[in-house]
Amino acid sequence: MRLLHLIVVAALVCAAAYVYKVKFDATVQAERVARVRSEIRRERDAVAALRAEWSQLDNPSRIQGLAQRHLTLKPVEATQIDAFDRLPERPVDALPPNSNDPIGAMIESSEPDYPTGSIAKETAR
Repeated sequence: MRLLHLIVVAALVCAAAYVYKVKFDATVQAERVARVRSEIRRERDAVAALRAEWSQLDNPSRIQGLAQRHLTLKPVEATQIDAFDRLPERPVDALPPNSNDPIGAMIESSEPDYPTGSIAKETAR
């Protein structure tokens, strides 16, 4: 009978050790969860602060102050604005219509009939 009592006591000690181990692991996991939740809360607060700061970056009064401080801009004069009927004609298309290879068509054209920024179109004399 003593042997049975010793086996039961040993089983109780093992069960108590196992329960203690489970409780300790659960406590460690709960601490990790709390730490991760606090990090998430901190990151959300940081994102909210950055969004608030970003909304101030495109504030028109701030941009106006920066433009006045760093750019030498002049106000628009009424003589700078013109009507649409006085605009120059639209430039001629550099590529033939329905071209499958636009770069190849530009290279193959022997004499371009369109003006470029560096070479003016020659007029007939």
